[in-house]
Amino acid sequence: MENLTHYRIQVTVRVKYVPEQSAESEQRFVFAYTITLSNEGGQAVKLLSRHWIITDANHHVQEVNGKGVVGEQPTINPGQSFEYTSGTVLATQVGTMSGSYKMALLEDGSEFSVDIPQFVLSIPRILH
Repeated sequence: MENLTHYRIQVTVRVKYVPEQSAESEQRFVFAYTITLSNEGGQAVKLLSRHWIITDANHHVQEVNGKGVVGEQPTINPGQSFEYTSGTVLATQVGTMSGSYKMALLEDGSEFSVDIPQFVLSIPRILH
C-alpha cells in the first residue's frame, strides 16, 4: 500500500467569465480560471503535465494534453502553493471542465496523478 501522506495535493478553482473577450452573437464565450495547487504532503513535488476535458452545453468535448501549465513545470514544496490563471473558449454560455495533473515526487521521481474535480463555466445569471 502506498503511503499517501507523501503527496496530498489540494486543488482549488476560481472561475470568471470574461465578457470583454466574448462575443455572444458569434457564440464565443471566454472564461478565465485560476487554479491553486497546495502541497499538503510531506515531500516536494513537480507538476509534469495536464489533461483537461472541456464540455460545452451541446455536449461537444475538447481534450487538452500538455506539458506543465502556462509554460511552467513548477516544483511545490511541502506547505507551499502554486497558483496560475489560464482560460478557455466555449461555443455555449455554460460548460464544465475536469481533468488531472501528472506529478512526480522530487525525492525519487515516482509519478502520481491528481484529479481536478469538475467545475462549471457559466456566464452570470444563467444558472441559479
